[in-house]
Amino acid sequence: MKQAIKSALVTTQWLEQHLNDDKLIVLDASMEKVVGKSQLLYDTFSCIAGAKKLDLENELCDLTSKQTHAFPTVAQFIDIISGLGISQASQVVIYDNQGIYSSPRAWWIFKVMGFEHVYVLDGGLPRWLAEGRATASRLSDSTLADSVLGGASDLKVNVQDSWVCDSTYLLNKLSDKDISIFDARGAARFSGQAPEPREGVRSGHIPNSVNLPFSQVLDGHGLKTTAELQQIFAGLASEQDSQRIFSCGSGITACILILASVEAGYQYNVLYDGSWAQWGYDHQLPIESY
Repeated sequence: MKQAIKSALVTTQWLEQHLNDDKLIVLDASMEKVVGKSQLLYDTFSCIAGAKKLDLENELCDLTSKQTHAFPTVAQFIDIISGLGISQASQVVIYDNQGIYSSPRAWWIFKVMGFEHVYVLDGGLPRWLAEGRATASRLSDSTLADSVLGGASDLKVNVQDSWVCDSTYLLNKLSDKDISIFDARGAARFSGQAPEPREGVRSGHIPNSVNLPFSQVLDGHGLKTTAELQQIFAGLASEQDSQRIFSCGSGITACILILASVEAGYQYNVLYDGSWAQWGYDHQLPIESY
């Protein structure tokens, strides 16, 4: 199933103007561990006023899986977002403290679960702070009063299973010329010239994949323009690709490329959730290196 093409981004100006909307919920999806870029560090904690915490590392992932940062189960997702007061009628804006880093991962989880009104804040917290907009010294607490009326059992999701794939699916697609596979890791890791940060994981990349480091779709703390993104993707793969599969180290930064792909107008984007942490660890799966 293809995705409807419309912007997945909101601006800081738009968010500031709508902070008091009844249906708006702002989520901070910042992660403690940042890989693949120089991490922005803060002397004191601050967040967008009224924002709630969405914990991608310890809550919104399947901790029973051997896979790093595994996609959450439907039951997990429903339990967490209902506790945050989110329903299908909510308008959800997600940001992180690195600009655009982990927020696209949270956004894609919502999209896969069938949520239409969910967006990434372009520029994230760094842009919000630079523009002097309203902040708080602590995140908003979720209470029982925040829970969706009727409870988690009444919250409906419409899971788009085809928007996430596993290694078996990807292995069967390696020789398909209508499929493009993008790897968001840095060039040195992709080529096999730099060691992997995870023990036991081989160096190299998935055969027939294309390297597009996630930093190349960013402009400062935000995403590049639609025209720039279209030019980037046009130079790497055919416009007629029926499907685009995105990978990275563990399924986080691949979602930055998915966000960029959606903004560039592509309609069939798939996350390989296991990414290189899974593929590189499994010696039965083929790899390439330079």
